[in-house]
Amino acid sequence: MSEIQRPLVFGVIAGEVSGDTLGAGLIHALKQHYPDARFVGICGSQMMAEGGESWFPLERLSVMGLVEVLGRIKELLNIREQVIQRFIAEKIDVFIGIDAPDFNLGVAAKLKAAGIKTVHYVSPSVWAWRQGRIHKIKAAVDLMLCLLPFEKAFYDQHQLPAVFVGHPLADSIPLVNDTTQARQQLGLAADKKLIALLPGSRGGEVSRLAEPLFAAAQLILKKYPHAEFIIPAINPHRKHQISDLLTAAGLKAQIFDDSYGAGVGRLVMSAADVVVLASGTATLEAMLLKKPMVVVYKLHWLTYWIVRWLSSAKFISLPNLLADERLVPELVQQEADAPAIAKAVFNCLDDAPHRQQLVNQFTQLHQSLQVNASETGALAIIKLLNQ
Repeated sequence: MSEIQRPLVFGVIAGEVSGDTLGAGLIHALKQHYPDARFVGICGSQMMAEGGESWFPLERLSVMGLVEVLGRIKELLNIREQVIQRFIAEKIDVFIGIDAPDFNLGVAAKLKAAGIKTVHYVSPSVWAWRQGRIHKIKAAVDLMLCLLPFEKAFYDQHQLPAVFVGHPLADSIPLVNDTTQARQQLGLAADKKLIALLPGSRGGEVSRLAEPLFAAAQLILKKYPHAEFIIPAINPHRKHQISDLLTAAGLKAQIFDDSYGAGVGRLVMSAADVVVLASGTATLEAMLLKKPMVVVYKLHWLTYWIVRWLSSAKFISLPNLLADERLVPELVQQEADAPAIAKAVFNCLDDAPHRQQLVNQFTQLHQSLQVNASETGALAIIKLLNQ
């Protein structure tokens, strides 16, 4: 009598909203091959909608910065130890860490030592800073899934198995953005001058960036008194925080919350004429939506100086990194003040030829990332499982 095989069990951990989006696509693709598989670990709402089982709220891992994490280190270490033990007890077939490298690579190292195959989805920025980490990554990870083409080339040089999967956002976002439709969905006028403000998804990030962004908005209104500002809020906590900060700044803006869906940030950017946003995955979304943007970046001062000391990257935003040239302005730390932000927005609004040039450049970059990421990643994981 043949032995009945149990369904595969995938251990998955996403550390923030962008990882939740990636994880949801990957779970969906893997379920096409393994309909009875289980996905357990730490999931956001999108992954849970695809059937993921979450043992802890995803937001407990959403901490930005080297200094900021110190206040939460005990809790994070406790969560990490608990998930490692539960993964081993569940006898998972493979562990997939999605972004959050400081957390997930530690989990991967322990699980690999226990004989479990490990995958990391979204390369850490090891090509940009702290290149010495490659040795720890090789010791922890059996397979790296890379969103960007130059990342695979780096891992090839260091003999770590890696697959360029492209980016799921490039697959899901159309090459031509429909601004009018986005405005209709949000109930916004088609002829308004709309500026999207995205101070980030984390509480600390919003606290740092809201003041210069909202002060810049006041300056913008002096030149464009009929301009309107639109802001996405990914959850009720962020909406309440942003609303309080707007009141303190004396600024009027429309906040669109998660009742518009998990993609509210994308919808708001799609409706805008210009996007002012924190550095991160949102810059890639803005590029894929073909939107002129101003990228701002502020960290705790000590975190920033540590990052600057260790970094070898020329740029911080994904459009500039992909193009290997400065396509969009990057305002960092003290440079990210209200006059500089407002000036950069004016340049976006007033230079029509440059806007069209950006659309053409963004379209080329968009096409380079369309590789059917979720399915390509799923096939790479299946190949690892069968080795």
